[in-house]
Amino acid sequence: MEQSEIKIKYILYARKSSESEDRQALSLDSQEKVLTESAERYRLTITEVLRESHSAKEPSKRQVFSEMVKKIKSGKAQGILCWKLDRLARNPDEAGMIIGMLQRGEIKHIKTPEKDYRPDDNSLLSYLEFGMANQYIRDLGSNVKRGLHEKAQRGIYPTVAPIGYLNDPYAQKGNKAIIRDPERFAMVRRMFDLVLTGHHTPVQVWRIATNEWKLKTRQGKPLGRCTVYRLLTNPVYYGVYEYPQGSGNWYKGIHEPVITAEEYDKIQVILGRKGKPRPKSHIFAFTGIMHCGECGCLITAENKIKRQKNGNVHTYIYYHCTKRKNPDCSQKCIEEIKLKEQIINKLDRLNIPPEFHEWAMNWLRKEIRKNTSPQAAIKENQKKQFEECEKKLNNLIDMRANGELSEEQFRQKNMEYTKEKIRLEELLAQGGDKTQKLLERADEYFTLARDAKDEFVNGGIEKRRRIVTKLGSNPILKDRIFNACVEKPLLVIENIAKEVKDIHATLEPPKIPVNKKEIGRLYAQNLIVRRREDSNLRCPFGHTAFRVRRLQPLSHVSNDNTLTKNPALHQIFCF
Repeated sequence: MEQSEIKIKYILYARKSSESEDRQALSLDSQEKVLTESAERYRLTITEVLRESHSAKEPSKRQVFSEMVKKIKSGKAQGILCWKLDRLARNPDEAGMIIGMLQRGEIKHIKTPEKDYRPDDNSLLSYLEFGMANQYIRDLGSNVKRGLHEKAQRGIYPTVAPIGYLNDPYAQKGNKAIIRDPERFAMVRRMFDLVLTGHHTPVQVWRIATNEWKLKTRQGKPLGRCTVYRLLTNPVYYGVYEYPQGSGNWYKGIHEPVITAEEYDKIQVILGRKGKPRPKSHIFAFTGIMHCGECGCLITAENKIKRQKNGNVHTYIYYHCTKRKNPDCSQKCIEEIKLKEQIINKLDRLNIPPEFHEWAMNWLRKEIRKNTSPQAAIKENQKKQFEECEKKLNNLIDMRANGELSEEQFRQKNMEYTKEKIRLEELLAQGGDKTQKLLERADEYFTLARDAKDEFVNGGIEKRRRIVTKLGSNPILKDRIFNACVEKPLLVIENIAKEVKDIHATLEPPKIPVNKKEIGRLYAQNLIVRRREDSNLRCPFGHTAFRVRRLQPLSHVSNDNTLTKNPALHQIFCF
C-alpha cells in the first residue's frame, strides 16, 4: 500500500434500504464488520462510522449521506469505505456527484471489499456500475407496481392492512389477502355503529375507543384523531378500494367487509362530506325530466342535512331551477315530499278500478271481432291487385322483347306499373295487425291509469321516473306547482274515472264480490260514459301514433247499440 494512501482519512458508510427496524436488521452490522476488517488488513484510518436506513432511489433524501459529503468537501475525510457503489447512490444525480468529486480529487479513494476507485482510474467503469444500480432500482419498482396492480385486480388489497385487518402471514407470496384482526375487528365495527346512531361525533368515538376500550394500533400505539377520520372515510371497510389512489380504478375486494355500502354512505352524510368518496353519484327521481316554467332551464335537486341539538340528523331533498340561462329566475325550491303529493293527486284523478279496465277491454275486443271480416277482405283485395301488377310488369318485358312496344312506350308503362306496385306494397305493409297494436295501446293506457298511483307510492326511483314521463309531455315546475301536457286518452280516462269511482262507491260493502254483469250495466247507464259523440270525432292517440281507418262507414257505427251506449270509449279508441 502506498504511503499517500495510508495518510487518507476514511469514512465508513453503511446503508440498508428499508427504514423499518425489523427488516434487513443484520445488514448494517455485517457491512460494518466486513469493512472494518478490510480497513485493518490494508491499514486504513477510519475517522467516523456512518450508518443509514434509507432508500437511495430519490436524490437529496438521505440526511446521513449529505452529512458525509459535507465532511469530505470540508477536508475532514478524503476516502470512503462502503460495501458496493450502489450503497452510495442508486440515482443519477447523486451518482454524478460522487463521480465528479472523485475526478476532481475531493474524494481520493473509494474502497470496497472487491474494488478500488481512484481519481486517475477509467471513469467508465464507475458510470457503468452506478448505471446498473440505477437500472436495477427502476426495474424493481416496475416489477413491484405490476405485481401490486395484478393483486388489486384479483381483489387482494395491495397495501398494508388498515386497522381492524391483518395481512395474512400464512398465505403464499403474492396472495397475501387481508383478514380480520381477531383483536380489533369487532371494536372497529363498534366505532362505525356509534357514528351510525347519529349521537356520537368522531371525536367522541375516538375518546371512547382509546379511553374505555383501550384500542391501540398493531405497534401498540394509541389511535390518533386523524386515524379515526381516515377509518370512517376509508371505502375498504365496505369492501372496495381504489388503486392507485386518485387513479379512478376501483376494485371489489375478497376480504370480509366491516360495514355495508349503505351504512358507509350514511356515515359520509353524517360527517357532512361533499359528494361520496366512492364512485357512485346520487340519483334523484325527477331530475333531467322537468323544466322551469319561467326560464326553461332544467330542474335539479340537492340534499340538505339538518342536525338537531339532540343529535338527530334529518335529510331533505329539494328541487329547484338550475338558473343557468337566467341567474335572476324568481322560482323557488320545492321539497320532494310536496312534489310527490302533487303527482299522486294527478294520478289519483286517473285511477280506475280493475273491473272497469276488464270491461272496457272486453268491449274493444268485441268491436274488433265485428270488423275482422271487412278488414280481411280489404287485405285480400290488395294482395290480388299486387299480383296482377306483377303480371303486367312481366308481360311488359315480354312485349318489349318481341318488339311489340317501342322503347319510349316501354319506359312509360314500366314507370306506371312500378309506381303502382310500390304503392300496393306499402298498403300491404301498413295493413299489418293494426288491431292488435290498438289493443296493446289501449291496454297500456288503462294499465297506467289502474296501477300508476300504487307503483308511484310503493315503487323505486326508476318506476317513478317512468310514470312521470308517461303522464304527459313537457313536465314543468312553476310557482311550486307541477304540470304536464297530459295526452288526450288520459284526459278522457280522467273524466270517466270520477264517474266510475262514484259507481263503485254505491256498491257497499266493498268486500262483497262485484257482479260483472251488474257493474257493466251501471257503466253503460252512466250519463257521462254514454254521452253523445262529438261532431268532429278524432283519435285521441294522435295521428302519428295511430292512423286507424274506419273499417266500416259512420252509418254503421251510429247504428251499433254498444257504441251508442259508450261513445266515450269510442273517443278513446277511435274505432
